[in-house]
Amino acid sequence: MGAENKIDGDVDWHKNDRQNQPPSMLPSMQNHDSKLLTLPTILTLGRVAAVPLLVATFYVDSWWARTATTSIFVAAAITDWLDGYLARKMKLGTVFGAFLDPVADKLMVAATLILLCSRPLEVAMFREVPWLFTVPAIAIIGREITMSAVREWAASQNTRLLENDSYSQAVAVNNLGKWKTATQMISLTILLATRDSSLGGPGILVPSGVLLLYISAGLSVWSLAIYMSKIWKVLLK
Repeated sequence: MGAENKIDGDVDWHKNDRQNQPPSMLPSMQNHDSKLLTLPTILTLGRVAAVPLLVATFYVDSWWARTATTSIFVAAAITDWLDGYLARKMKLGTVFGAFLDPVADKLMVAATLILLCSRPLEVAMFREVPWLFTVPAIAIIGREITMSAVREWAASQNTRLLENDSYSQAVAVNNLGKWKTATQMISLTILLATRDSSLGGPGILVPSGVLLLYISAGLSVWSLAIYMSKIWKVLLK
């Protein structure tokens, strides 16, 4: 997940064209600023509201709860795509929605990572290597915190930095961000789904999910390094 008018340099694969809209399209967003609750924003609020439900169902020891947890996460991923699609096609983008969207994405992903760390799957690989899941979780969450901090610091160094064309190019969504988000969503879905015994034994699914999570963590750190390198060059100009 990770959408928004995403000048965060990394977010997902379905809303990345919104931040690159030409100035002629910006009034369409401004026209909807007075409408706080457009349909895309309501979907985004639904993702925020789903986080407590995700946590609650995760700790219920029942087959239906495990299925519900996975379903909530998958539904959140689908609405993440849907609200971006509607915002573009129906021109319902708002400043509030652009702010809330990445917050909802990060809340859902961070909550899922923490939950899986707190109660890892009962498989041999996690008993033998207890830190196996913790390392990529820290990398992914730490990267998001660092990214936000760097943006705040950059803005404090130059009040006009956010309006600078070079800055916009520096933080443009790139292919690394698309692949990072794709592998992250698939990985977390797999790891949540394998908790449900009705879907079959873990088999090769758990190792595949962990591998994809490490790939996502690597892409997260790599994209952060590229972002910081580019923003540093902008600040030195």
